[in-house]
Parts: sequence; C-alpha cells; structure tokens
Amino acid sequence: MVVGDASLDIDVLVIGAGPGGYVAAIRAAQLGKSVLIVDKSEWGGVCLNRGCIPSKALISAAHQYEAAQHSEVMGVSVENIKLDYAKTQEWKASVVKKLTSGVAGLLKGNKVQMFQGEVMFINENEARVFNEQEAPRYRFKHCIIATGSRPIELKPFPFGGRILSSTEALELKEIPKSMVVIGGGYIGIELGQTFAKFGTKVTVLEGSDTVLPGFEKEMSRLVAKNLSKLNVEVFTEALAQSSEQTENDVTVTFTVKGEEKKVTADYVLVTVGRRPNTDGELGLDLINVKLTDRGLIEVDEQGRTSIPHIFAIGDIVPGLALAHKASYEGKVAAEAIAGQPSVVDYKAIPAVVFSDPEIASVGLNETEAKEKGMNVSVGKFPYAANGRALSLNATEGFVKIVANKDTGLVVGSQIVGPEASNLIAEIGLAIEMGATLEDIALTIHAHPTLGEIVAEAAEGALGHPIHMLGK
Repeated sequence: MVVGDASLDIDVLVIGAGPGGYVAAIRAAQLGKSVLIVDKSEWGGVCLNRGCIPSKALISAAHQYEAAQHSEVMGVSVENIKLDYAKTQEWKASVVKKLTSGVAGLLKGNKVQMFQGEVMFINENEARVFNEQEAPRYRFKHCIIATGSRPIELKPFPFGGRILSSTEALELKEIPKSMVVIGGGYIGIELGQTFAKFGTKVTVLEGSDTVLPGFEKEMSRLVAKNLSKLNVEVFTEALAQSSEQTENDVTVTFTVKGEEKKVTADYVLVTVGRRPNTDGELGLDLINVKLTDRGLIEVDEQGRTSIPHIFAIGDIVPGLALAHKASYEGKVAAEAIAGQPSVVDYKAIPAVVFSDPEIASVGLNETEAKEKGMNVSVGKFPYAANGRALSLNATEGFVKIVANKDTGLVVGSQIVGPEASNLIAEIGLAIEMGATLEDIALTIHAHPTLGEIVAEAAEGALGHPIHMLGK
C-alpha cells in the first residue's frame, strides 16, 4: 500500500455510493463543486446490488411464474411450466449490472472522481481513503456521509450456514423446499411471498399481532389473505428463541403466547430490521459527530451534523430507511453545501411494500389526521368496481384518500392492490403541491385505467361518487 503524505484538496467528499451518496455526488458536481465519492464495494450500494433491485427482479419473476400457473380463468392454459432458477438468477444479475454500470457512467459523466475503497477521518477537515494499492489523504471543505445500513443479526440466529440475511437469500442457487422467515415486515413478506410463489414451504414468525405492522390492518389483511392462499404459515405474537443447524436443515424453537413450538426448514431468513453503518473504522468518534442512542447521526433540516460542514443522509439518520428518502436527502445536502436554501420535508414521502397485493402509503392516514385535530373527509374506492382491474383479473384492494374536510386539501392516501407503488405518486404530488380533492376529481383520468380509482376515491370523499352508491 502506498501512503501519500501531502493532502489533496476537494470541495466535497462523499462517503458511500448508494442511492443517497451517488445522487448527492452528482448534484454537488452539477452545482460546480469538485467531488470525490468513495465506496468499498459496488456503485449503487446495497439498493442496486443486494436489495431493492435484485429483490424486485425476483418478485417479478415469481409473479410471472405464478400467473402462468393460474391463467385458466382467462381461457389461457399452459402445460409443463418449468422454472429454471439458474437462468432467473442470471437475468437478475444482468438487471443489476445494467443499473450499476449506469450509475458509474453518470458519475463519470458528471466529472465526479471515484475511488473504490474505504475512508477514515483524520480530523474534521481531512480523511484517508484507502484500498490495497493506495491510501491518499484528502482535505475537504464539505463531507456527505452516506454509509447506509446492514441487516440486524440476532444472537440466537447468527448469519452463516443455513441462517441467511436478505443478501444471501437473494443469491441462493436453487429454490429451497422450505424456509422460516423471522420478521413479518416488508423485507420478510416480500421475500417470503416470492419464495412461496416459487414453491417453497414458508413459515413466517412475526412478533406483533399482524404482518406488516407499520401499515393499517385493513391493508395488511389482504396480504395475509394471499399468504394463506400460498400456504404460507404465519405465526403472529411469536418470539424466536433458538436455532439448531445440521448439514441439511435448521430447526427453530419459538414461542407463541407462551407456548413453545418448533419448525424445521432448509433455511432461516432473518429480516428483523437494519442497523446503521456508523460504527467501524470510519472514525466518527474521533471527530465527535453526535449520534443518537440507536447509533443514528443527528442532523438538522438540511442534513448538517453537529459539525457544520459535515452532512449525513439516508439510513444513518433518523427516519424511514428508504432508498428514495436517501436520494432526496442527498440532493438537499448538496444544494445546502452550494448555499441554496433547500430543506427536507417528509410530508409527502411514500412507503411501498412490493407484496401481493402491493401496499403503498403517503402522508397521513385517517387516525393520524384525526389525532392532529383535523376535521377529516375520507374517500375509498375498490378495485373490484374498476373496469381495468376487472380486465386484469386483479380486483383485490382499494384506494383510500384522506383530506381536510374544511379546506379540501389532500393530506394522505393508502393504497392496496395492483400497481399501488405507481398509483401513490399522484397522491404524493397532490400533497406536495397543496392540491384539493376537487383538483384530483376534476383531473381527467384516461379510461380504462387503474388511475381512475384515485379519481373515484376523491369523488367519494367529496360526497358524490359516480361508480359506487353513496352512503
């Protein structure tokens, strides 16, 4: 390793090239700053390489495989359906490669300096970036920390062998015959449902009284119904206690309301959350960056840490651990560094679960709005009454819009059903721009489309639904 003595100068040092870091680096470069971005693994971070993108590729493949087996109602019969999982994994890898190479191209195209390696702070204004070949020092005017997160490991279920994190689960070479998923949050449900569609016997252990506990029960109930159709066994109010591995399987001991149970499977997938990457050799303690009790970095509304010229974004700061939140914060931080008045505003940040059916939420739900003392108007319209949904044979779900009855302003929405992840964008825009129910209802939505459900829900909240009998 070659170590340089003299420090090189850079305007902005970005640590981490995930959806927060690379977006921040590009935006800072667009604003005329000289930028160095450092990542110890792949461009695009966990999201593009070991999270969002590969998981959605497998989810899509699983949906296609399941649909091919159950299309008789449309008069389409397919015989001898086969799954070549090696080819599925090959396709998934090609998707990832296209996106990661695209990120690298964008960074280069915006003249961002790129360094594959790690970072260690020397002081508040200098850092060593290093790999096996070199270790130059950089003096920076500003720094954006975007080191992301990693799966939480449970002591009774250490990763290794037949106990997997989401990273290893996405890389399995063949479909397991059986799997226990510890954690019924969005990662556990997305992956558990995916493997169930591929033919795996899945058991889900969730500590709360419902799967997807962060969402309203009327939404998660439809996902639970589909899990049952896939013969997924779900234990709620369950506490995983211990594991015992052999060469061929792993046995999990757990309790449900005090009663001890055991289940044996090929693999155990642990999805109980993610831990911020603020420990290790980065040296945050050396420069006294303030952390919360959970190891998150304290930041202001521009992403500025306790050290004014050092910013932090993404999974390492308070709030939801979402890729799009990190990207948004990255742009705000870069603009703040450039002297712009940008600040974060999370009132219209969507949360999406790519389950079957999909779930999406933005803004306030009905309960939250009422707790704020708001006079609430709610409109709810079912997929079953929509022509496009019927023609897709996808009628489970609804669109729910929450508004302030006094002003008509849209304050939130909850959607469960096909394409919920895309439909939620319209409501997010409505909240962001201060649109009213009438604005949505008066917007002409193409027919026949799923988007019409949004307009119908708005009309319902206004008290004059067209394709549903009023109360």
